[in-house]
Amino acid sequence: MNQTLLIKGGRIIDPSQKIDETGSLLVAEGKIAWLGKGEATPPKTDYEVLDAQGLVVCPGLIDLHCHLRQPGYEEKETIASGTKAAARGGFTTICCMPNTNPPLDNQTAIEYIKAKAAAEAVVRVLAIGCISKGRKGQELAEMGEMAAAGAVAFSDDGEPVLSSHIMRQALDYSRAFDLPVIDHCEDTALTEGGQMNEGVVSARLGLRGIPNAAEDIIVARDLALAQLTGGRLHIAHATTEGAVELIRRAKEKGVRVTAEVTPHHLTLTEERVIGYNTNAKVNPPLRTERDIEALIQGLNDNTIDIIATDHAPHTEGDKLCEFALAPFGISGLETALGSLMGLVHKKQLSLATLIAKLTHEPAKILGAKQGKLGTLAVGAPADVTIFDPNLEWVVDTKDFASKGKNTPLVGEKLKGRVIATIYQGKVVYKDKTIKLKQR
Repeated sequence: MNQTLLIKGGRIIDPSQKIDETGSLLVAEGKIAWLGKGEATPPKTDYEVLDAQGLVVCPGLIDLHCHLRQPGYEEKETIASGTKAAARGGFTTICCMPNTNPPLDNQTAIEYIKAKAAAEAVVRVLAIGCISKGRKGQELAEMGEMAAAGAVAFSDDGEPVLSSHIMRQALDYSRAFDLPVIDHCEDTALTEGGQMNEGVVSARLGLRGIPNAAEDIIVARDLALAQLTGGRLHIAHATTEGAVELIRRAKEKGVRVTAEVTPHHLTLTEERVIGYNTNAKVNPPLRTERDIEALIQGLNDNTIDIIATDHAPHTEGDKLCEFALAPFGISGLETALGSLMGLVHKKQLSLATLIAKLTHEPAKILGAKQGKLGTLAVGAPADVTIFDPNLEWVVDTKDFASKGKNTPLVGEKLKGRVIATIYQGKVVYKDKTIKLKQR
């Protein structure tokens, strides 16, 4: 049942409306019903009160790139567990990648995700369909049928589309459906057997490296194809200085491209692998401080449009093995905001920019078809995230709602934590310190 709830006295930050001020927000019947400045109170009198003094109140976070593993890998994650993790991380909308078993490459698969989400999810789940049948890169999937069924984008994530012909076709169709094609940019001829970023650290550890060029080459190709076709291209998990510069130049030319970066690529370097830490093994790999500086600059000048988690949960057994045998991936939904707030505290990103990259900007990529997301405008769905920007906490995977405990942040102190998450007017997560009071 949706609550009538007044979120009182918080710092309301809503980049979609250019709001950054102290005020209160009324949620009623699953919608944003009223927003007032300062000490103003709503005309309605019957509501519960959540005291948000000292807290930030912003639109519900949106994750354009995560892995829920269902169907086929339910031991790693399910829609139920993944959306609980999302709620704990402040996310009210998540887009699941199609590298499941079977892959999400047809209308029936998209409808399965929608039905499962309707029955078991605690936040909004949007499905991304495959670019190619079986994610094999050889033949286009039925993009039109998946679009009609509700797919919000197309990707073979985890596998690059190596055929330029197939990628060109996909981008042609993206223009017709007005949905983005999301490519995992990796030249596999250069990455075969690669375990981590190629450089001094990989040489010291005796691990085969993955060079920056493997990403840059496919980014350059995809940008050229996007310019040729006029299609909508979205670059997944950009990690290199070269990729940022290529995207920047393409945008200057008017190419229809957007790009994302993950929290781990913004905050962790290749040195996390030292000690053969399998929880720091991710594809694309953690890079260097120089790459991180370029990524942050890309966020600040809008070369990179959004931040997405690339939440990739694995079982404990998956990662408890020799480094070369461990799968790639970091479980990131529940640590994303805390990690990213480190950039704000270091004054590398403004708080408003961070929130925009997690709310308004991904909503723009999803488009109006999904409704008014990423905003606290009156009449919009009551998707709200409330967090304490200064609360320090220690990462303990025993507290994770996700089945995936695979994070290199175990035992680390982060500053900034989600206190409550509201989805369509319902409190789907709240910290135990929060008490709702009847007015």
